[in-house]
Amino acid sequence: MERMRVGVGRRDTEHIPEEALQRIISTLANKNDEIQNFIDTLNQTLKGVQENSSNVLSELDEEFDSLYSILDEVKESMINSIKQEQARKSQELQNQLSQCNNALENSEELLEFATRSLDIKEPEEFSKAARQIKDRVTMASAFRLSLKPKVSDNMTHLMVDFSQERQMLRTLKFLPVPKAPEIDPVECLVADNSVTVAWRMPEEDNKIDHFILEHRKTNFDGLPRVKDERCWEIIDNIKGTEYTLSGLKFDSKYMNFRVRACNKAVAGEYSDPVTLETKALNFSLDNSSSHLNLRVEDACVEWDPTGGKGQENKMKGKENKGSVHVTSLKKHTRSGTPSPKRTSIGSRPPAVRGSRDRFTGESYTVLGDTAIESGQHYWEVKAQKDCKSYSVGVAYKTLGKFDQLGKTNSSWCIHVNNWLQNTFAAKHNNKVKALDVTVPERIGVFCDFDGGQLSFYDASSKQLLYSFKTKFTQPVLPGFMVWCGGLSLNTGMQVPSAVRTLQKTENGMTGSASSLNNVTQ
Repeated sequence: MERMRVGVGRRDTEHIPEEALQRIISTLANKNDEIQNFIDTLNQTLKGVQENSSNVLSELDEEFDSLYSILDEVKESMINSIKQEQARKSQELQNQLSQCNNALENSEELLEFATRSLDIKEPEEFSKAARQIKDRVTMASAFRLSLKPKVSDNMTHLMVDFSQERQMLRTLKFLPVPKAPEIDPVECLVADNSVTVAWRMPEEDNKIDHFILEHRKTNFDGLPRVKDERCWEIIDNIKGTEYTLSGLKFDSKYMNFRVRACNKAVAGEYSDPVTLETKALNFSLDNSSSHLNLRVEDACVEWDPTGGKGQENKMKGKENKGSVHVTSLKKHTRSGTPSPKRTSIGSRPPAVRGSRDRFTGESYTVLGDTAIESGQHYWEVKAQKDCKSYSVGVAYKTLGKFDQLGKTNSSWCIHVNNWLQNTFAAKHNNKVKALDVTVPERIGVFCDFDGGQLSFYDASSKQLLYSFKTKFTQPVLPGFMVWCGGLSLNTGMQVPSAVRTLQKTENGMTGSASSLNNVTQ
């Protein structure tokens, strides 16, 4: 007993590290969340059962009412046919009966006349009467009548036998419903911002006419959530057993998919939902630290020669009202636009109070609002056609507010200059490498943080423009510089397959940051 008490005491005093307790709490919280989601699913299913049962009962009443209506119509038609046949035969028999009665009356009158003629004693009168009788007999209708009824009393040709129909009605049953398809996650493919979903039927069903695929975005792994989720989007009339959704913006971590089979009459049960990962880098431009000569929205930035007054008002409105007033971007001509070397720092309005590290001076820079700390990421940038100068790249968070992209050891970029003379170059640590390639309409940026690689591509052809090799020592942010023009971003993109393939053969075939060491701007 003493040993047992000692053992119990040790368990009571056993030290559980805080990290272990945090893991237990996290596990319990996740399990509770999972159970709550299942409860929500059950409640929604129960509600669906009640609603759908009411719907099918109503449809059943309508179908039987329609069937009753058809039977009443057929019955009424058959009754009319019998009555018409009865009237036709009755009329025929009445006509024939009337003719016979007339003939009989005439014949009886003639018979009476002939009988009286037998009593005539005068030969001449008798002969005259006999001739009259003969003529009348010859013309008598009684001798021209058909003594056969024109119609019979038989009505069996209008009798019915519904034994087959009754048997058929007894076999009435609910429509055959296709079984639920099975989505095969192994055969599904997520690549190049497209998703291919493949499925199969558990058994062959040659009555299937088409399939319906439903999908929606979510940030939760596992079973689809009932609450706080987007609506299912529907793709109908799919004839095959796979479908590809292309041109997607991956702005959620996952996508849910489910499919159902349809015959000519009804749709079957949904397949078990499948959740596919659609993770990609999504970021907006950081409005709070951008240069006041830049007008910034979530995915576009434009040079603003007015000195950012609209930006200041926007930030103040955000602070006072909790909402952002987005000023429409305007294009500006070259005339009247100051050179970046001549812009007066003193002429600019002060930064909005409360902002931190807002770029100023000649650093017409804006950074992304999401740091890259690991993994491979890709985004695209498109410049306005009349943009005079812009840079695209990445920078450490420590980039100074006066620092320009590519002019410090904490930023890497490619720079396009269309002012005075056209240049296209890679920049890092105030070193420049001229690029002997055409500036593409859209520039793709590939950042391999763990591999220490930053590459730029023609977004359309996936031609490599330039690649930096380095070792990132701290998180980086997408960085952009623009003067006299504007840039628009496209995020939520996977690393394209073509880029991944090129990465395997890129090493040793392109320039790198080391090639900039001896080339000074």
